[in-house]
Amino acid sequence: MEWTGARYADRPTVEVCTWIAAPPAQVWTLVSDIELMPRFSSELQSVEWLEGVSGPALGARFIGRSKHEALGEWATTSHIVEYEQPRVFAWAVEDPQHPTAIWRFVLEPYDGGTLLREWMQMGPARSGLSIAIDRMPDKEQKIVFVRMREFEANMTATLGAIKNLAERARTTGEESP
Repeated sequence: MEWTGARYADRPTVEVCTWIAAPPAQVWTLVSDIELMPRFSSELQSVEWLEGVSGPALGARFIGRSKHEALGEWATTSHIVEYEQPRVFAWAVEDPQHPTAIWRFVLEPYDGGTLLREWMQMGPARSGLSIAIDRMPDKEQKIVFVRMREFEANMTATLGAIKNLAERARTTGEESP
């Protein structure tokens, strides 16, 4: 990602992509298992479904607990806003009409496997990052840029882990976790 000079109000986005030598249905099993995601993240610590829900569906909600050296610990409630098996899985953080962030996985059959994209948008609602921006408004663009780079690195690691699990399961015949 190049320096963009983006401000939080610009709703900056980041997207990473990888090709996986496994069919979309197999990759979907991993992508839609939100309780698996903390295994891939240095920031996301745990995830749990709310209101007795045990799996993803449009409108379902879950709590994610996260930890960051500079930002501390926090929990957010996310709402699934897109769910088209085995193609799109997206959630809005906090208020689905005015989220602090939106996250999305998109799967496409491609070249005998799956093209997997992970995309996220910051804002438009205020988030924990807004506190740092409030304290140092003259550094807003740098704060946003650094956070987007962190997201990009974490998303790249997540897609790499999903790729490894899906391809290993395909070659060994194991069930995906």
